[in-house]
Amino acid sequence: MEGMLFITIVIVLAALAFDLINGFHDTANAIATSVSTKALKPKHAIILAATMNFIGAISFTGVAKTITKDIVDPFALDNGQIVILAALIAAIAWNLITWYFGIPSSSSHALIGSIAGAAIAAAGFGAIEYSGFIKILIGLVVSPFLAFAVGYLIYTLFKIFLKNLNLSTTNRRFRLIQIATAALQSYSHGTNDAQKSMGIITMALIAGSFQSTDDVQLWVQVSCALAMAVGTSIGGWKIIKTVGGKIMKIKPVNGVAADLSSVFVIFGATFIHLPVSTTHVISSSILGVGTSHRVKGVKWDTAQRMIITWIITLPISATIAALIFFILNLFL
Repeated sequence: MEGMLFITIVIVLAALAFDLINGFHDTANAIATSVSTKALKPKHAIILAATMNFIGAISFTGVAKTITKDIVDPFALDNGQIVILAALIAAIAWNLITWYFGIPSSSSHALIGSIAGAAIAAAGFGAIEYSGFIKILIGLVVSPFLAFAVGYLIYTLFKIFLKNLNLSTTNRRFRLIQIATAALQSYSHGTNDAQKSMGIITMALIAGSFQSTDDVQLWVQVSCALAMAVGTSIGGWKIIKTVGGKIMKIKPVNGVAADLSSVFVIFGATFIHLPVSTTHVISSSILGVGTSHRVKGVKWDTAQRMIITWIITLPISATIAALIFFILNLFL
């Protein structure tokens, strides 16, 4: 039992580390547009994002429960704690690699791929809960396309209703609006992304026989919310530069349209308890807005690099997690 408790503590610490890294890796996306348009100074944007992420993280638990039980069954998982630890190490490694190179990769893809890869290494392909896993994959695949379409539609409506307004006056007003949309964006990020570490810790508690339901305990909610808020305060400036400037040149009206688009998609996913990649939702919203604004103004080479990373993250993280599981299994 002491050994089980030790591994559980290590998993909890690793999950909080993942949330902290997620904070500066993914939350950068939530404030990238408002920083690039100078609607908010970087320091103020980070404080706002950290606060709203924390509030969002403690508001819901549905996505956490999906992570807990819809990829693998934590109640029937052999070597469950080693599987979870291997998945976390793999996801953290991939997040740090993509952060170092400034690539807006998905922490969600990394974590979900890692859980699947480690579980398959431990118990074969039969360990996967395919109905839940396929539902999650559909959400991950559909959400960026939906965000692109919503971004395109919202900015098209903006062009229709704002065509007779003075551009400089419009930009000043939209900078103020963008403060509110940046707050909403950060809140929505907390409602979805912070839930994933909560789900992982709950899995570990079940696998270690420390709880018998998939309910997320309050201390788990608060600790994950705090970890993400601290991570947000560190800031991911490389990714802010990629999302905020290397996809398209963003003006306040573009930023508001992109923020609103991603908020709609992320909130929608949270309400139906589906984890989505906030990174790819936000980036796809910007691409949709940019395409509606001026197709040639979109830097498609950056978009292509992001799409490639989106495709390869699941299989690479799954492979890394499987290898780490085999190594951990030799020593634990």
